[in-house]
Amino acid sequence: MEDKIRFFDRLLLVDPQGRRGALHGGFLPAPLHLSGSFLTFAPLSTKDKVAIARAMFAIIRARGEPRELRGNPKMSMLEWLQSRRQTQRGIERFWRVVLVSALSEELERIDARYGVTVFWKSVLKTRKGYLMGVPVVELGLLYELCGKSIEEKGGEVQFRLPVRSLRFDNNELKAAVFDGGREEGGEAFILALPHSSVDELLPEQVKRDNPGLAGIGEIKDAPITGVHLWFDRAVMKEPFLALLDATTQWIFNKTALYGTKNGAGENKGQYLQLVISASYSLLQKPRQEIVDLCLAEVRRVLPAAVEAKLLKATVIKEPAATFSPQPGVDGLRPMQQTTVKRMFLAGDWTDTGWPATMEGAVRSGYLAAEAVLRAAGTPKTILQPDLPADGLMRLLV
Repeated sequence: MEDKIRFFDRLLLVDPQGRRGALHGGFLPAPLHLSGSFLTFAPLSTKDKVAIARAMFAIIRARGEPRELRGNPKMSMLEWLQSRRQTQRGIERFWRVVLVSALSEELERIDARYGVTVFWKSVLKTRKGYLMGVPVVELGLLYELCGKSIEEKGGEVQFRLPVRSLRFDNNELKAAVFDGGREEGGEAFILALPHSSVDELLPEQVKRDNPGLAGIGEIKDAPITGVHLWFDRAVMKEPFLALLDATTQWIFNKTALYGTKNGAGENKGQYLQLVISASYSLLQKPRQEIVDLCLAEVRRVLPAAVEAKLLKATVIKEPAATFSPQPGVDGLRPMQQTTVKRMFLAGDWTDTGWPATMEGAVRSGYLAAEAVLRAAGTPKTILQPDLPADGLMRLLV
């Protein structure tokens, strides 16, 4: 899939006053590679930057594991930031922008260890960690070759075939049951499902007999809302923008990312996708109210959109888009290899060592595959290592 992902090394942010700031790497080694653009970042004051730098130094000094977070699963990221005397504007225009987008949750609901990990691994430890990968094809095309790869290896991919139940015998998963009572057996079953679906499929007796599965039902969800806008003309030049102090968090220029087409196969106009993570406040709002709110914010930061005609708009709410990385959630996350024979789990909500991120989801797949091979007596390492420390960080780590 590598040729279908484009990586960007420049993150452009805009505040309601139209002031723009860009974060990008310079010539200095990690962890100083972003310092040049950070020092000139217009939406933050000198006081904000000094406080942020102080907190970053604390993360570096602790090698990503501040002492106050060790063995303390109840501290939220907001509480940690306040304990580090961060300014309110620094929290809203820096920490929140990065973490709500990365973890799909508000700062008061994020385990502080997860928040610190994001900055340690993506901002401080290496020059490449902050790069942003964006698909340059529609998601259906991004996944299409995965199914073909399975089929080329003799596998079978079936769609629109919901699992209705699982059949167990003596703490062993025997079969998955589909519509009409059809059963499929197997040497191994990987349940790559949302945690709520797994919880519904597991009989109460199985959960009682396997304590590691008992907490799955207590994991909470976090919502993401996507707003899709089609204009009659080009209104945005950049591939993407992050908005500060707004409901809309990211605007992706799908026309530019997909090429010359607007995402619907037409060569005129422009297609923008807006992403709003932790969108609790939007779940009960009607579609038109959300469109009006987001359109006003788009026109505030993109002057060309004021005169443009909105041709079409779509709102997609995902109430259970990711699991919520709340303080203490690690105690509820199961391993990929369960104590039920032949049953394995995959998903960002399993115990991956990472929070609710796409990287965490991929890690769960690697770990599930390793678990299957290990149970089959053919162990193999598949998990890809984290990006190595570079620059000055190699001397510390």
